[in-house]
Amino acid sequence: MVVSLSKGQKVDLTKTNPGLTKVKVGLGWDTNKYDGTEGFDLDSSVFLLNDGGKVSDPSDFIFYNNTTGGNGSVVHSGDNLTGEGAGDDETVSITLNSVPEGVQRIAFTVTIHDAEARGQNFGMVSNSFIRIVNEDTNEELIRYDLGEDFSIETALVVGELYRHNGEWKFNAVGSGYQGGLAALCNDFGLQVG
Repeated sequence: MVVSLSKGQKVDLTKTNPGLTKVKVGLGWDTNKYDGTEGFDLDSSVFLLNDGGKVSDPSDFIFYNNTTGGNGSVVHSGDNLTGEGAGDDETVSITLNSVPEGVQRIAFTVTIHDAEARGQNFGMVSNSFIRIVNEDTNEELIRYDLGEDFSIETALVVGELYRHNGEWKFNAVGSGYQGGLAALCNDFGLQVG
């Protein structure tokens, strides 16, 4: 049975699914019609965070140019340049029991590539979601539909997996940022230009 979440809700993942070790996190979106000539290119990224909420090393930032992190426990599917079609646009596979002990939170984000130059923002995006699937059975366990709460934001923290008393839980964050990927990187302890 799928657990559908609202913004800010938290739910157990491994406690309610004993034996769960491999999950696939799917992220998806559609773009609304707009007057610009440039296509939309949304990118998902993953930040492996320590207990201070920061990456410990630049390799803890996983995206289309660095698709594997956490000693191989987190693998990004790569860049989907258009987001067209139904279903997941980009996915991340995670072997939960192999995530390094120092990683307390795994944050899932989506940004709009070159948003400022293209005049694009999340007010032009609809049907955004994150879902967690049992990779062994392909059963959808958790789904969070973000709704249409955004306007001028160019980056989103969609949700996060986090450790709690030896178990993994999921938090439906749904938090928007201006400043795109650079703002997210700075918040998570990566210095970018």
